[in-house]
Amino acid sequence: MLSTDTLVRIALDLQHGISHRDRFQRLIHSVRQLLASDASALLRYENGTFVPLAIDGLSRDVLGRRFRVTEHPRLEAIARAGDVVRFPTDSTLPDPYDGLIPGHDALKVHACVGLPLLSNHTLIGALTIDGLNPHQFDDIKDKELRLIGALAAAALTNALLMEQLARQHPTPLARVEDAADEGESDEMIGEAPVMAQLKQEIAVVAASDLNVLILGETGVGKELIARAIHRGSARAKQPLIYLNCAALPDSVAESELFGHVKGAFTGAVHHRAGKFELADKGTLFLDEIGELSLPLQAKLLRVLQYGDLQRIGDDTQLKVDVRILAATNRDLRQEVIAGRFRADLYHRLSVFPLHAPALRERSEDIPLLAGYFAERCRATLGLESLSLQPATLQRLAAHPWPGNVRELEHAIHRAAVLARAEQGGSTAVIRPAHLALGDQPAAPLAGPDPVRLPQQGLKEATEQFQRELIRQTLEAERGNWAATARRLRLDPANLHRMAQRLGLK
Repeated sequence: MLSTDTLVRIALDLQHGISHRDRFQRLIHSVRQLLASDASALLRYENGTFVPLAIDGLSRDVLGRRFRVTEHPRLEAIARAGDVVRFPTDSTLPDPYDGLIPGHDALKVHACVGLPLLSNHTLIGALTIDGLNPHQFDDIKDKELRLIGALAAAALTNALLMEQLARQHPTPLARVEDAADEGESDEMIGEAPVMAQLKQEIAVVAASDLNVLILGETGVGKELIARAIHRGSARAKQPLIYLNCAALPDSVAESELFGHVKGAFTGAVHHRAGKFELADKGTLFLDEIGELSLPLQAKLLRVLQYGDLQRIGDDTQLKVDVRILAATNRDLRQEVIAGRFRADLYHRLSVFPLHAPALRERSEDIPLLAGYFAERCRATLGLESLSLQPATLQRLAAHPWPGNVRELEHAIHRAAVLARAEQGGSTAVIRPAHLALGDQPAAPLAGPDPVRLPQQGLKEATEQFQRELIRQTLEAERGNWAATARRLRLDPANLHRMAQRLGLK
């Protein structure tokens, strides 16, 4: 039986610490010690998903996982219970933490207790307590667990209220029945200091109406930053329009930006609104802005200066109210010096520059991102459990990640497919050998592949290799031919000619 002194100590622990995260960590650490459990976790509930806030006794990648209740029967049962949930030791429901307790990769969780956390009868989170001993919590009474849950709910409610006050526009807490498939998350995963600074800068600039220039290498998540800015702005209910400036030739890019009227050029069979018109009263995100030609830069500058534009083939002036978010992986100051980018446009765009850190600048976030992508792969592949060995996380942390977060996502996806194919069944474990990171081969599927002699000549084999390399690189760069050329160290014009010769265009 839990003593009053013990519960008072937990309550006092929640009053100490300089941050909510520190308080949450104290809470679950105390709970784990108090109940002699092997693992505990505090989860926040939002939009039909449980988001880990603090863990103890679990692999660090759990902090990056997002557990959608419709995909995890035990968490769904906790979400809908409204009271203490004790799962039978012989329950056939898969446990979301199976394989995620370090040192016990092959063992399944046996004792599992879930405490739904409520605020004004609204679900705001959950506290999960797990043990490898099937009878770990038999002597703990439900009323004692309810007291622990009440303390946790109070701490989480306080944190959510503080968060709403910081945003200065309170939002309703999500209920279980409101859980809907929101599609792919726009959440920015990361707890590194550089990410904390970036999120703070985003919060500051989002509330303004300033143009923002997002700088960073390929694959760091510049589009994600643009979405976060738009979502936090006064224009959030208006459209966010996207245009990749590098994906289109000048003639098409001008029409995409400003629109055209019927008969303006061959093929213009009807009027068409450009991206600026579509983004009126909203936000326009211009990705790879550094790829725009100088003539287009001049036309773009006029819209930014005066807010008016002309469709191609039309003399009528149109007024638009658009906020510009631009992104590039180039050093635009050097581009200005080299005469490839207009200085006046650069100053218009860079009113509030943001730097998206490379993954190597926040290596402590790699386990969280790996867990986030692993959980997504688990759902996509239909697995009950997908875990990463500690050695796998160490291997990921040691890689330089020239392709940044996008490269990590692809690496986890490939490794998950290999692990499932090799191990079979409803669970899979990603081992270091499953990673294909450039400096080591990917793991082969079960059984050795027979040596195959080429069925074509050297010329055909070379073209096939070139075709596949260009296709994979173009896919990794999301259809951006200019970025693909840089990655392959080719002149863009030569790459286009080669792609046409190989039948890729």
